[in-house]
Amino acid sequence: MLCSIKQMQGNKLEATDGEIGNVKDFYFDDQSWAVRYVVAETGTWLTSRQVLLSPHAFSGFRPFAKTMPVDLTRQQIEGSPPIEWHKPVSRQFEEEYHRYYGWPGYWEGDGMRNFPILESTRKSPDTAGAAITKKHKGADAHLRSTQAVRGYHLQASDGITGYICDFMMDEKSWVIGELVIKTGHRFSGNEVLIPVGRVSRISYEESTVFVNMTKEAVERCPAQQLALDGAFN
Repeated sequence: MLCSIKQMQGNKLEATDGEIGNVKDFYFDDQSWAVRYVVAETGTWLTSRQVLLSPHAFSGFRPFAKTMPVDLTRQQIEGSPPIEWHKPVSRQFEEEYHRYYGWPGYWEGDGMRNFPILESTRKSPDTAGAAITKKHKGADAHLRSTQAVRGYHLQASDGITGYICDFMMDEKSWVIGELVIKTGHRFSGNEVLIPVGRVSRISYEESTVFVNMTKEAVERCPAQQLALDGAFN
């Protein structure tokens, strides 16, 4: 089942020993379209700090619920490095982040594009070491924010035909399967779904997503509301 990333933003995050904040953003790989991290706004208990949460951290994922359970304690999350110190995210940071929690890295092995369903050998935060808090260079050029890409123009083969307004993610694999495109007038236009396989490239300099489709073909795509209605039935 595909679920709306925009609808999940703001959802409450519940650790094993209490609420830890809200969903702020999602970071995805712009080559595989797999969501790699949820950005958590931790609220007042951690001085409104933002932290990264891997898909490995979530248990009992319910796409249309307003609360997302996190299989971590507050102490584990408090000991993880804050995202403000690592913008943009580097691979070295990711390696140490995954090592802190004892999770396998998504870049390991055969480079699987989907969320790896593997057993976690999580370490205690007391033995993780403080070295993960240092800054690193060498940003992952393919790790992008859904919040930043939302609003990008959609460039068809014959001109601009709308903008990105949402992302539809598979609840099991955490892979974005479709983009929700607002066509026509910003307030009265239609919202249609385009498979990410039709995307030819993304220009961050131009804030534009290019698709190998005509404007007419984009406008003939399935309506987003119909797809969401079907997901609840």
